[in-house]
Amino acid sequence: MVNPHHVAHWYPTAAYLYVLWLDALALAWEYLRRHPDYRLDWLRRARRPDAAHRWGLRVLEDPALDARDAHPAWQPGQADVVQLYPDADPPVDAEPFAFWRIPGHKQLLHDGKALALIARSPGQCLRFALAPGLQDGMAVAYAHRGGAFAPTRGHALDAAQAATKSRPAPSALLELHTLQALDATLAGSSFRDVAEGLFGVDAAAGWYSDGGLRSKVRRLVRRGDALMRGGYRRLAQLSPLEKGRFEGNAKRP
Repeated sequence: MVNPHHVAHWYPTAAYLYVLWLDALALAWEYLRRHPDYRLDWLRRARRPDAAHRWGLRVLEDPALDARDAHPAWQPGQADVVQLYPDADPPVDAEPFAFWRIPGHKQLLHDGKALALIARSPGQCLRFALAPGLQDGMAVAYAHRGGAFAPTRGHALDAAQAATKSRPAPSALLELHTLQALDATLAGSSFRDVAEGLFGVDAAAGWYSDGGLRSKVRRLVRRGDALMRGGYRRLAQLSPLEKGRFEGNAKRP
């Protein structure tokens, strides 16, 4: 049976449904914020002002905030972030920067380097870095490192229509289960407890004879631990740490 002391924290799968709509950068934050050493650095932030850099952040973000409310300022290099600039020499038919035509719930924040805009809608998260001087209605030029697009009028409408039809990708359920399993083990739950919480009491009834379910739970727990202890950097498009530097299980001074 599941320990009742653990139920309130990780057992209800409904509490993790928001994970189904997170993009890679938001998922990276979900794994990082669970790292015990990161949480310790947050508590010690006044004494360790440079601690954020080793985690791939410009500044530390509160690990108590999940990806719906947190605004982690990642170090630059993400292909998903579109950089917007005033167009110094626009063509006659240039599309203007149209803030209110960008689909989704919009959030403006300063990430320590530039003004950032995040627009979230079901199945989609658009991220922009706004250059100084850019104003609504101004002709805009954009640059990006990947396949993201600028918030032009036509693109914004296309994105809004696509968002209403989108469904979570199959891989999203894997992330939900991984995070739930990680939280369970961090709380001290057994692998069988994890199986009951994720797949139901009936599925876990034959725990000692069902090697398939046991293997599945072990893989989820190992995956979550690996993503928390450095694998999140791949999701955030950060370079991996050099071997032996800032490893999660290293002794801290």
